[in-house]
Amino acid sequence: MTTNENNNAPADICIIGGGINGVGFARDAAGRGLSVALVEQYDLGEGTSSRTGKYIHGGLRYLEHYEFRLVREALKEREVILNIAPHLAKPLRLVLVHSAAQRPAWLVKLGLFLYDRLGGRRQIPGSQSLRLHTAPEGEPVRKTFRAGFAYWDVWADDARLVIANAKDAARKGARILPRRRCISARRETNLWRIELENTSAGKHETLRARALFNAAGPWVEQVIQNSAGVTSDLSVRLVKGSHLIMKKWWRGDHGYVLQAEDRRIIFVNPYFDDLALVGTTDIPYEGRPEDVAMDQGEVEYLLAILNLHFDGELNESHIVSRYSGVRPLFDDDANKSASSVTRDYRFELNGSLQPDADMAPMLSVFGGKLTTYRKLAEFALEKLRPKFPHMGAPWTANAPLPGGDIGGDGFAQWLARFRATHAWLPSSLAQHYAFCYGSEAEQLLAGASSLADLGTHFGGQLYAREAEWLTRQEWAMTPEDILHRRAKHHLFLTETQQAHFAARFLAGDFSPKA
Repeated sequence: MTTNENNNAPADICIIGGGINGVGFARDAAGRGLSVALVEQYDLGEGTSSRTGKYIHGGLRYLEHYEFRLVREALKEREVILNIAPHLAKPLRLVLVHSAAQRPAWLVKLGLFLYDRLGGRRQIPGSQSLRLHTAPEGEPVRKTFRAGFAYWDVWADDARLVIANAKDAARKGARILPRRRCISARRETNLWRIELENTSAGKHETLRARALFNAAGPWVEQVIQNSAGVTSDLSVRLVKGSHLIMKKWWRGDHGYVLQAEDRRIIFVNPYFDDLALVGTTDIPYEGRPEDVAMDQGEVEYLLAILNLHFDGELNESHIVSRYSGVRPLFDDDANKSASSVTRDYRFELNGSLQPDADMAPMLSVFGGKLTTYRKLAEFALEKLRPKFPHMGAPWTANAPLPGGDIGGDGFAQWLARFRATHAWLPSSLAQHYAFCYGSEAEQLLAGASSLADLGTHFGGQLYAREAEWLTRQEWAMTPEDILHRRAKHHLFLTETQQAHFAARFLAGDFSPKA
């Protein structure tokens, strides 16, 4: 293994962690004129940020724990993300099947009343009561459940939201460095010296920075331990959340919210055209975050909840795929159950924010959720403002993410124009490109006028043209990066088709970005 000393000028900020909090911070900081380097030990978003429930939501059940500030902030962010990433996020109607044994109707109504009003809705409709035995949404529900409530949240493609933020950060000058594992960090006078292992190139690298932002998620404490002279009074509690991807069994584009016997809430939402996403579990986790996997007990737990609420018998034959993630929740009370631990975030500063102080600062974030990543970045940068008084003002609330600049008449109208312009594309393929890449689909398809121009067809919606785009434009460096995170092709390709694609990828056909 060789060593590479980076002799360039130090960055203002080095970010450790390429999940949604890290890339969101990188985008905001670079747009304020700061020099930024972001390092991620695996692929961007490979950990928690691509294994969520795909929701941008206020957190209806957080109201039970009196987390009004968090809910208000999150509800406002629903509207922001709909505006800046209309291709990656869309309103989703949810039907809450009421169970009087879990929560009285008056409590649910009160929660929905607050939910409708805390965030200042603009694009999202309000809630309503339903009679499930007459409403079409009640058709698949067991007749023992007669009452329900409909409300709205926002579905989002979590992994692509990570990539969109990283791309915008890079366009504003940030260095995005995936597959760099942080070995150690130590202070040298008023700078940080960060030693990295470049796992894709087999060498060591060194970065220097005036400040560190520790957004390592489940590994946040590990980063602190590997940073000389840094200790922490805060901690995270690791909680495993697992999801099932199943064949969809109801009609309509709405989802369901089910109240489990342990008072937890389970989401069942449509996924692509004919699949359903079911989850999540909440299980304390003590292993290595990278080793997380769904166990049989979780499968049985989720299936039991489904079969309690829906007619018919849903079983393992309906499962298409499954995934697990580790959520790094801020540990506000060791005696709380995993489902009761706050989804809010906390910052901890080590070092000095004085511009010329010898103790270069490290700001670590504990907790957080997909919905509030943008506000988290704003708060973090304001904490660092004394160190960088020249930085610009907050700007991300109204700036479209890459692919999100579709014009003022809405995504549906833009999609209609896109389909008309590319009438040679099958409808499902046009929809795939539009939902993944938004306006950037025009660049992906530049010069193409037939399916033959897209190169080898590997099955489903995957053509060589897209694979080339992802390796050259979006840091995709392995077959899994493309099949599982940049797009969900693995759900629609056979094992043989996936193996064929992997062989072509590993043969270097798509020129992976170094």
